[in-house]
Amino acid sequence: MRQKSRKLTPNMKKLIQSIGLFSMAILLLTACSNKRSSKPTILVFSKTAAFHHDAIPTGVKALQDLGAKNGFDVDTTTSAAYFQEDSLKKYAAIVFLQTTGDILSGNEEIALERYIQSGGGFVGIHAASDAEYDWRWYGKMVGAYFESHPAQQDAKLVVTDATHPSTKALPKEWVRKDEWYNFKNISSDIKVLLNIDESSYEGGKNGKNHPMAWFHEFDGGRVFYTELGHTIESYADPLYLGHILGGIQYAMGDNTGNYNKAHSVFAPEEKGFTKTDLVTGTFFEPTELTVLPNLDILVAQRRGEIYYYNNESKKIKQAGFLNVYYKTEAPGVNAEEGLLGMQADPDFAKNHHVFIFYSPADKSVNRLSRFTFENDTIVNSSEKVVLEFYSQRDICCHTGGSIAFGPGKTLFVSTGDNTTPFDEPNQKYASHGYAPLDDRPGHLQYDEQRGSGNTNDLRGKVLRIKVKEDGTYEIPDGNLFPKGTPNTRPEIYTMGHRNPYRISVDQKNGYLYWGEVGPDAPNDSLDIRGPQGYDEVNQAKKPGNFGWPYFIGNNYAYHMYDYATGKTGPTQDPKKPINNSRNNTGLKELPPAQPAFIYYPYGIGTDFPSMGSGSRTAMAGPVYYSDLYPAATRYPSYYDGKFFLYEWMRGYIKAVTMDGKGDFVRMEPFMGSHRWNGAIDIELGPDGRFYVLEYGKGWFSKNEDAGLSRIDYKK
Repeated sequence: MRQKSRKLTPNMKKLIQSIGLFSMAILLLTACSNKRSSKPTILVFSKTAAFHHDAIPTGVKALQDLGAKNGFDVDTTTSAAYFQEDSLKKYAAIVFLQTTGDILSGNEEIALERYIQSGGGFVGIHAASDAEYDWRWYGKMVGAYFESHPAQQDAKLVVTDATHPSTKALPKEWVRKDEWYNFKNISSDIKVLLNIDESSYEGGKNGKNHPMAWFHEFDGGRVFYTELGHTIESYADPLYLGHILGGIQYAMGDNTGNYNKAHSVFAPEEKGFTKTDLVTGTFFEPTELTVLPNLDILVAQRRGEIYYYNNESKKIKQAGFLNVYYKTEAPGVNAEEGLLGMQADPDFAKNHHVFIFYSPADKSVNRLSRFTFENDTIVNSSEKVVLEFYSQRDICCHTGGSIAFGPGKTLFVSTGDNTTPFDEPNQKYASHGYAPLDDRPGHLQYDEQRGSGNTNDLRGKVLRIKVKEDGTYEIPDGNLFPKGTPNTRPEIYTMGHRNPYRISVDQKNGYLYWGEVGPDAPNDSLDIRGPQGYDEVNQAKKPGNFGWPYFIGNNYAYHMYDYATGKTGPTQDPKKPINNSRNNTGLKELPPAQPAFIYYPYGIGTDFPSMGSGSRTAMAGPVYYSDLYPAATRYPSYYDGKFFLYEWMRGYIKAVTMDGKGDFVRMEPFMGSHRWNGAIDIELGPDGRFYVLEYGKGWFSKNEDAGLSRIDYKK
């Protein structure tokens, strides 16, 4: 039956308004407090990307039983996709149970950071310290990273704080069997609960103060970590169960969270970025691009052609050609030389100058020259040779060749080591993918010390000069060797490079970045030859020696080696490397070797596991600052100050976050679902967008998947 409408009196209206205001106030108070349910719930996360512990199922069951007996619920997952803010908000604590490797990525990491910053609790059990090595926030939160462990054995633990819930029921000295970790990067902020007595077992490496369990407040949250718990038997031990229960209770705290205190920022959604193809199916071995002020683009090809893309007409044509050496006559050898790098002058709009690094066909040198681009053409007669240096030919490999400008129009150019990585035929002893250090007469191309380790040679370097109006150059202050230093070249900014193939310069602070294509040894030979091969992504805040051919990665040292007898020699001291090669024309005592910024082998690396595995070719892209570009086309300010690296072979781009000192913090995928076809150059246009040049997947050939594209962003 249809009801008649009833007219509201003024008093009834006031009552309804009061009820509405009261209800709204209740909702606002609830939203601000973020009070979780009266019965707390914890999340047990046990994903592994490296070693998988057999004790995980037993540990999960033990934690569920602890919850049932002690008044909290337990949810479990192995899915990283669960790490979203809406999911994590309800938990009083999150337990990482035996997690290993690179288990979270991108915004999943940010979700955990924001959870802790809101007042959340974290519990790490055993292998939780063996995870997320390239996420420095995580390492500081946990309190240390795993480094190594001896065989399982009995050892004595000493309680250093008996007032904490996790230790108050433990004996002062506790003897038990477990797997005992040695740690690295131990935080000075942790409050130690248990120390291990290294005299009670074999294999301890942290010394007298060797923590095994600790707690601390970190970034707004509460953190408890215990190294104990490798064995299945641990989860039936009442003392151990009481230990982790106390840690959970500490981490849960008062079971509240306030996301108003969270300050980490989520990355923009990937769907906002799109790849816009500009040129496809045209290029034959493209090498480097440069974007002109009007968004026209020049593209260099290794075999000498220069292409011009007109942004207005969307058409491409050949704009120039240089006669370059790009093919050797030596049997079984591929040359990598040719037209290697190109960059427009920062004042191109006024002077139309373009700098090109190439290998002229008629002279055994690599050369940096300045040309004029007029009427859609590179004018060959305008060439001003800026600098050149000898390069041995009919060998392979490593050319460098990338050009970048820094603040104040300083010009940086990278040079390869010009040394073959391959074994010399018909020799009993050879390099086998380790550092080539053969200085015997007649073996020049197998001695890396003549180039990248030589302070008086421009090979294996990044050079820094300032080009004058007449095409000559001067040496800016602040290079590696002061002008006039005997047996050195003043152009050298950094040395100790194998193949710094693509470089970039931070336009605000002048830091130099480059990708270092590393050696090929597939395995460590630490007692005989040295470390396995690593690629590096490097940063130079100031000039320096970056170690090759004596060091790679985190200053891992190669053995000196006698190629006549096969006798292994000593390794070098990174603080004072010595170049005693008979082919060295520079200083014998070299500047101290600097460790790499990021480094990774063929397999999944220990320190930077998110770089993945497979073939490697490291590349350095730009550092981004949104305030340098127009609002209509620039990327979100989230990327301000982030450095972009990319991997030619592995097909990805990553954004690297750094702290105020420029030190590494974390890295994350950029357009992570997209795989690139041999990205060989990424340049920032004056519109604040990335322009990507793809070489394609085939070597020394015209590839249908080679192309030029632009990455657009739409909110």
